[in-house]
Amino acid sequence: MPDPSPVDMEELSEAFRRGMDYSRAGLDMGFMGADGFPYDDRFTEERASRGAFRQQRGPGPGHGGPPSRLLDDKARSTLLRSMPGNIDYPYHLINGRTNRHPETFHARPGDRIRIRFINAGGDTAYRVALGDHDMTITHTDGNPVEHARAGALLIGMAERYDVVVTAKDGVFPLVALAEGKSRHALAVLRTANGRDPDDRYRLRELDGHVMTADKLRAHESVRARSRRPDRTLNMRLTGNMLRFNWAINGRPYTPSQRYPVEQGERVRLEFRNLTKMWHPVHLHGHSFRLPDGGPLKDTTIVRPDENIAVDFDADNPGLWMLHCHNIYHSESGMMTVLGYRRN
Repeated sequence: MPDPSPVDMEELSEAFRRGMDYSRAGLDMGFMGADGFPYDDRFTEERASRGAFRQQRGPGPGHGGPPSRLLDDKARSTLLRSMPGNIDYPYHLINGRTNRHPETFHARPGDRIRIRFINAGGDTAYRVALGDHDMTITHTDGNPVEHARAGALLIGMAERYDVVVTAKDGVFPLVALAEGKSRHALAVLRTANGRDPDDRYRLRELDGHVMTADKLRAHESVRARSRRPDRTLNMRLTGNMLRFNWAINGRPYTPSQRYPVEQGERVRLEFRNLTKMWHPVHLHGHSFRLPDGGPLKDTTIVRPDENIAVDFDADNPGLWMLHCHNIYHSESGMMTVLGYRRN
């Protein structure tokens, strides 16, 4: 298999300097990607000096050169029902590669290929599709689901999806569109000779039906016995964009925080989003069940004014973080700890 095209290191260095987001696609063909999360080195300074998230039309405070990377506050996502994020990253990557030097996956026409999508970004949900192919969703967050076909998927930060495709004959773009933003990441599936796709081409699948986790159902092998919860914890997601005071139940994170549970309990987490921003909420060390027979997951998107109740079994004693997986929200205080000892 030929070596991939060389990466433009000057381009990548600039991406790291200004901040970026990653989308990662790994295939069961020996390809894996580099993990990472974005950080804009002017983000905290601009937030502190301005006290609000409004697009700045010139250089950041105390900086010359490039404009602010804060996302225009008029940006919206219909799928997320809110502003899509905080940062307008200049680059979005698949397996660490920009669109100028995309990762290329080689296969033969008719091959059945498993693709594992991992959103390793910090501030961006992705709308993902493979040109001229339907995807069969088999797993989310590592847990099996009833197989469902989709042309495109919405993947929030920390969410993972496994899909299976049957490769057609040709050269096909694999696109991760930054949801509600103006940029995308690109990879290529190649089963024949031909030119690489234009990196500005917009897939028709991205404008059709987009599958979201709440439309999936857990596979029978992971369905839990029906049982009333032994304990219910109310988790109100609080804060606003103006003050950037994100928290859970109005209390920003401190190391001494604990929400106690007991080993063996079935615990219900009731998420209530009181903010005008969407939050991908992630629980460490456990998987929870989405309501109404939904999939077993460890990350769920909670949209503005939305209430979601999820159940998990306390079968893994320890101290476990519960937090928004928008890295800027969690660092600002939207996280807490669930803790319990072995009986």
